[in-house]
Amino acid sequence: EAGSWKTDIKVLKAVIPGMPAGMEAQMQKAMPQGMEVCLTPEQAAKEDIAAEMSKSSQAGDCTFSKRDFSGGKLDVAGKCKTPQGEMDITMTGTVEAKKTDITMNMKGKAPTGTGDMEMSMQMVSTNVGACKPS
Repeated sequence: EAGSWKTDIKVLKAVIPGMPAGMEAQMQKAMPQGMEVCLTPEQAAKEDIAAEMSKSSQAGDCTFSKRDFSGGKLDVAGKCKTPQGEMDITMTGTVEAKKTDITMNMKGKAPTGTGDMEMSMQMVSTNVGACKPS
């Protein structure tokens, strides 16, 4: 839906071998909080999560074994190629006219090269009304 969308991103879990103590808290602080984006009616009409995911999978980075976008729910699973190897990715949540709430889980080789990593993040976007004049 068109309007001003406010997004908050939260790190739910970060298990990365070799990660210094306190790094998870630093990652959380680095996540955007309260970031607002104005979506015009034209952009909202074109907004299609399924199509965007298809584009990224055609780019050769990711392949998806599950893509369910029915009934206001999002349920996606796939594998993405990274410099460290393949990473398993899942995304689940709700997609509504005024709010989206998506949790993304990633499992694969750690960028430190010291074993396997696991990370979970939650992204909540809320339509907070009309776009502010620029």
